[in-house]
Amino acid sequence: MKIDTKAKKIVEILEELYPKPDIPLNHKDPYTLLVSVMLSAQTTDKKVNQVTPKLFNLADSPQKMAKLKVEEIRDAIREVGLAPTKSKNLHKMAKQLLTEFNGIVPNNLESLETLAGVGHKTASVVIIQAFGGVAFPVDTHIHRLAERWGLSDGHSVVRTENDLKRIFNESLWSKLHLQIIYFGREHCPARNHDLNKCLICSWASSK
Repeated sequence: MKIDTKAKKIVEILEELYPKPDIPLNHKDPYTLLVSVMLSAQTTDKKVNQVTPKLFNLADSPQKMAKLKVEEIRDAIREVGLAPTKSKNLHKMAKQLLTEFNGIVPNNLESLETLAGVGHKTASVVIIQAFGGVAFPVDTHIHRLAERWGLSDGHSVVRTENDLKRIFNESLWSKLHLQIIYFGREHCPARNHDLNKCLICSWASSK
């Protein structure tokens, strides 16, 4: 099957399953979204949503976060993975926002990626969800499914992102990344997956 035909069919199936996918992280503004996405690395969205109310009660702005001690932040987020590192990054990121961006979350990838603890994927999510921009964040679900479906070779996240951007129309990127994540979680697990019974793998799998 040609790549463009495969891509079109994948989009049709995902559109039927997830016509209006919402970001699973609770937030109220660009700053709280940025913090939530930073916390979500190697942690479930459910756990992040359980932890952030306590954190945001203490500090729901960079001004308040910068005033906290790193230990206070760590105590609030101790249940998430990599809490010691994340607490240091959150504290440093808040100070950077104050000193370099007047306390405002920047709305471009280059500036976001200069912040402590903010990689390309995190920055891309913020660009989409906070500012309505265009990006194609690639997480572990998207990376493995792109390889499983023969859309990329699994060499690296960077290559997967570039391949998917080339295959799918730019107007689909922001929505498609959430659709693929949800499909990976609910229908296409990494292990013990019956490819023959999968809505997409049954005909798209390259293995």
